[in-house]
Amino acid sequence: MKEMIKKLMVAVTVLLTVAACTTESDNGYPGGIVEPGGGQNESGTVLIGDLTSFDIKVDSTLLTGETEVIPADDEDYIENNSFTTVVTVKFREGGATVNGIVDGVEVTASDAHVTVNSTIGGVQYVLSGTTGNGSFKVYSEKKYSLRLAGVDITNPTGAAINCQSGKRCYLVLADGTFNRLADGATYSTVDGEDMKGVLFAEGKLLMSGEGRLRVYGKGKHGLVSDDYILFRPGADVYVKAEGGSGIKANDGIYVRGGVINAETSATAAKALTCDGEVVIDGGRTTLLTSGAGEWDDDDQDVKGCAGIKADLNLTVNGGSLLAKSTGAGGKGLSSDAEIIVNGGDVKVITTGASYVQGSYDTKAKGVKADGNLTVNGGTITIRTTGGDGSEGLESKGTLTVNDGTIQIYSSDDAINSAGDLIFNGGKVFAYSTGNDAIDSNSTLAVNGGVVIACGATSPEGGFDCDNSSFAITGGTIIGLGGDTSVPTTSAVKQPAIVLGGANLKAGTYLTLSDASGNNLYAFSVPRAYSQYTLLTSAPGLKTGSKFTLSTGATVNGGTSFLGYVTGGEVTGGTSIASQTISSGVTTIGYSGMNGGGGPGGMGGGFHF
Repeated sequence: MKEMIKKLMVAVTVLLTVAACTTESDNGYPGGIVEPGGGQNESGTVLIGDLTSFDIKVDSTLLTGETEVIPADDEDYIENNSFTTVVTVKFREGGATVNGIVDGVEVTASDAHVTVNSTIGGVQYVLSGTTGNGSFKVYSEKKYSLRLAGVDITNPTGAAINCQSGKRCYLVLADGTFNRLADGATYSTVDGEDMKGVLFAEGKLLMSGEGRLRVYGKGKHGLVSDDYILFRPGADVYVKAEGGSGIKANDGIYVRGGVINAETSATAAKALTCDGEVVIDGGRTTLLTSGAGEWDDDDQDVKGCAGIKADLNLTVNGGSLLAKSTGAGGKGLSSDAEIIVNGGDVKVITTGASYVQGSYDTKAKGVKADGNLTVNGGTITIRTTGGDGSEGLESKGTLTVNDGTIQIYSSDDAINSAGDLIFNGGKVFAYSTGNDAIDSNSTLAVNGGVVIACGATSPEGGFDCDNSSFAITGGTIIGLGGDTSVPTTSAVKQPAIVLGGANLKAGTYLTLSDASGNNLYAFSVPRAYSQYTLLTSAPGLKTGSKFTLSTGATVNGGTSFLGYVTGGEVTGGTSIASQTISSGVTTIGYSGMNGGGGPGGMGGGFHF
């Protein structure tokens, strides 16, 4: 619908001369700023805490208090295995010393390039020492342990560690050790063998231990498995990739703890990418991407960078997941399937504009799911400032919020769903500098929780559900903007109010009280509107009872969520609307944009 309306806008350019001359906002705001408003270029102070200024950086501070339950029958845990044969390799410039060789383990060396071929199980390889021109390569018919005990390997022509075995590799970072691996800009490959990055494993890569690992990739990816990768509590891993993606796996990436930092600068690279699923259960994962977009010959499309790119589901159950993308068309978190957030702390920043090549483009997004997107808990904080198309939370399927806390500051729609958009609980703050705050391209339902939507000025609004059913059955709703979709009368079970007004100042408290004078909420307006439309509803409103909306009150105490205060002491203020609720939707001073409007619609204005 939006693309069609954009074309209509072009056809009526003469009618919109004033709007066309309006200067677009830069959207790259630091904290404590004065920012342009929406289509009419109004100004007002944003009063929404550090949502406009928080940053994401590499952080190698070790975590404390991590706990882990080790299943007794899970083969992925080294504790459930025995590696009693120990082969040590100590690197030096120009060579390596190998000890502990037994029958079934063959070791060959060319200077500091060491190759192991093993036909027996229960072998642990312990690597230490330093070489600027070496490598470790292993062939094994059995699972094995690879213990990094203070090793520094640079291979100018390939992988520093190359595991050419489809069996499990238990990668142990020896407690208290510092380990470094690096490749060169070009690779000398062997026919019939993959070698996709600095540390490459054909099989499962299972990481444990309380040491540190630093991986520097110039030629290809950083840390790679052609199976799946498991990170456990205690490990400290940093990957910097200039020639490809940071961490890459085929079947899955599972973060159960530890500290992971990955940053990439290659074109369209991903900090963490998987052809399968990605599951974050704990730890702290920080992902930074800065590369530009590019044309993909295989897909005949353009693509950009991403903090996480999962071909299957991305699930966050706990821990901290932090992603920042500064490249054109870059995504914070992206899944070709579903995204499910059950807990944890998710923070995302994107600053890049759209990447355009010919008639194709890819737009920067904070969190994007090609399937459904479901939030069951946790905290999600997003800032996207790349202009047109730079949306915060986007689902190509159904977007459902059951619980948790969501706070978004976005250039374009803060929340956008191609399918149904459902709020059942939790707390949501959605702020757009240049478009609708919350936009459903199908139905929209608010059944519970707190949903605050601050859109740009006319013709944009707090809520837009593209003339589909807009239901309100519970929860607290505050929608501010130049316009709004009006709830569908037959789908409203909790009374709603639509109020049109003018000259609403930033920082002013907007308060709602019931017939007995009980304050239902107080909300500090985060931006100025010369003309505004307010959509609101709250438990405590009843058909046949009176309500009062006021501005300018003084509020002390209470619990605040980005200006939304409950339980505080509210005094003073000037009434702007006081009326008895006579139906499901009470409309005051509003008849729809350009005199149109009606249940479920945004009126006669253009909305894009």
